[in-house]
Amino acid sequence: MSFSRADRSRLAEWWFTVDRQLLVLIAILIGIGLLLSIAASPSIAMKRGFPTYHFVIRQFVFAGLGAAVMIAVSFLSPGNIRRLALGTFTLSLIGLIAVLIVGTEINGARRWLPIFGQTIQPSEFMKPAFIVIVAWLFAQTKHRPDMPALATSCAVFVLVAGLIVAEPDVGQTLLIAIVWGALYLLSAQPWQGAVALIGLGVGGGGAAYTIFPHVQSRVDRYMAGTSGDHSQVDRAMQAFLEGGLFGRGPGEGTIKIVLPDAHTDFIFAVVAEEYGIVACLFLLALFGAIAAKAIWRAADEADNGNRLAIFGLALIFAIQALINMGVNAGLLPAKGMTLPFISAGGSSTIAVSLNLGMLLALTRKRTGYENLKKPRLVATRPLKTSPKR
Repeated sequence: MSFSRADRSRLAEWWFTVDRQLLVLIAILIGIGLLLSIAASPSIAMKRGFPTYHFVIRQFVFAGLGAAVMIAVSFLSPGNIRRLALGTFTLSLIGLIAVLIVGTEINGARRWLPIFGQTIQPSEFMKPAFIVIVAWLFAQTKHRPDMPALATSCAVFVLVAGLIVAEPDVGQTLLIAIVWGALYLLSAQPWQGAVALIGLGVGGGGAAYTIFPHVQSRVDRYMAGTSGDHSQVDRAMQAFLEGGLFGRGPGEGTIKIVLPDAHTDFIFAVVAEEYGIVACLFLLALFGAIAAKAIWRAADEADNGNRLAIFGLALIFAIQALINMGVNAGLLPAKGMTLPFISAGGSSTIAVSLNLGMLLALTRKRTGYENLKKPRLVATRPLKTSPKR
């Protein structure tokens, strides 16, 4: 794609201001996810009685929709991003309440809302909207001391975390709590609040361990170092051992045949077995590069609210990937969290696309393009005239 500097179209403006390196990294990640879906999904589809490429086709469809959402959102201005976040937040909040009433229950949890024959997970869409809103609120604590921005941010966090943990989804609650706490610290809020956050985090973790039997079971098995001979985590760890450095070869893995969630939560184990540790490290580096590039751009952002939002969107993207990889490698207790753009899942793919679309929009260099469109004014000295004789 090439445009002339004289082109005044909106597409040309987008092309000259978007972070093209970040865009290319995201495109590579989406492409890898599509290739891996071909490797991991067919065996699961056949086992469940679907056509061989059922999940592959779904992944291609949702990846296409997600890419369209990401590009469309990346055209928006920061003000419109905040408006989009507010609308998404409102709809997601309604969805989270509806899930607790009429949601589909799977494995003892109500996280999915049936709509038009599909299931939607409102908590996935809540994450990017929540981050943009609380980032703006944290920024207002410095610019608008008369506004109860900090108290509002705390109330929003408690409301969202309470609804998500009620599903129950302790993993997603932990994720938004980590990012909210990071934004609290980055926005230079009172240190007493940071101490209180640590106490609440420890207390919340202890409460989750006590209240939810599945959390207690996972933590106990993780601490004991034995998850059970037939658990998905054990088999995922075995895939790393069998794959070695360079893997057994595309299509040669067996882990995808025995793991029910090989195409979703444990697709990283499929990568380890078929493509090896080297491929896993490449994926880790790719996620890290996307987050690092966004954070690098955030450092140059003058607006505090935009800067905090960029940090938050990049952090939640990277931390979710790290949690999924850590679970697959046996470094963390099982969380039931997808690997962005790699795991199959419609809600996850569209929500991550929304997240990265907001990230691309907020990291655009609008001032640079405005300078291109405006002619440079050069100061000139007035012409000297000869004095009249």
